[in-house]
Amino acid sequence: MPAPKITIIGELINNAYARARTAWEKRDLAGYQNLARLQAGKGAGAINVNVDGTQRLQVRIEEMLEFLPKLVPALQAATDVALSFDNPNLDYQRVAMAHFDRSKSRAKPIFNSLAASRPQLDEMIEFIRVHDMRCIVMASEKFTAGGGSETSYKAEECHDTVCQFVDLLASKAGRVTDDIIVDPGLAPVAADTYGIVNLGLDTMRLCRANPKLRGIHFSVGLSNFAYGLHKGVRHKLERAYLTVAGRAGLDYALANVELNAEPLPPEDPMVGELEAVLEAGRPLAGETLEDAGYRMTDKIMEICAAYPAP
Repeated sequence: MPAPKITIIGELINNAYARARTAWEKRDLAGYQNLARLQAGKGAGAINVNVDGTQRLQVRIEEMLEFLPKLVPALQAATDVALSFDNPNLDYQRVAMAHFDRSKSRAKPIFNSLAASRPQLDEMIEFIRVHDMRCIVMASEKFTAGGGSETSYKAEECHDTVCQFVDLLASKAGRVTDDIIVDPGLAPVAADTYGIVNLGLDTMRLCRANPKLRGIHFSVGLSNFAYGLHKGVRHKLERAYLTVAGRAGLDYALANVELNAEPLPPEDPMVGELEAVLEAGRPLAGETLEDAGYRMTDKIMEICAAYPAP
């Protein structure tokens, strides 16, 4: 069986990365263009645009809104790869799209992201309709009675949320399933005491089995998966996850094109090791998710010990 095909949304324009952080601090458009060209050259199907703050860098929304009118045209001058605007603030999306030239993009721009908890969800959906955008939808939050939302911990609930968003986006924004990219959720595997990794895989399997959802896409923020693990094992584990998740239905990933964008061959031993880790994370009779999570953590530590830190 060949490795699954995964379309990468390049994540390097993000202040968590040193080159992007330097470009932001200097407001260096050429630096951003270099990052866009690099990712396009390595086959990214879309380029994420995230200039928000991090733990190391504070960024005010006003600063982002001031810079986007310069940044968006500069990125489009560097590549025609689709841009994914990664911020739930509707003003961020408005300014970005006001300076986005559809004629210079090979595909629709992407709105990242919709979720049941977004206070301006109706406005966001209308915005997507007006600007003919694709969108990323969070499956991990369910709609509740009275217009509220809650975190889901069951694949069936996540599947139902996906179905609700498909109906909303079809009826209110004219979107088809190909326009919708679902984020089923992904947690650091070494600290997953709520079963989030398996929840995401099970959600994709359920959705792929539903004919109503044929043509829908799935994406995760891949760098979350092996967060905190040493470099000797981190990127190989991320690539193994792409292989495992690709079998479950993953076909997109927000990822680093230089490090973790290629699934491992299915016969690579790390793929089987990861599958065993994830199976260990499923509760046995009488166990809690936390019990299984600690067992999964122990299995991950065994893998790390077998792949020494550089």
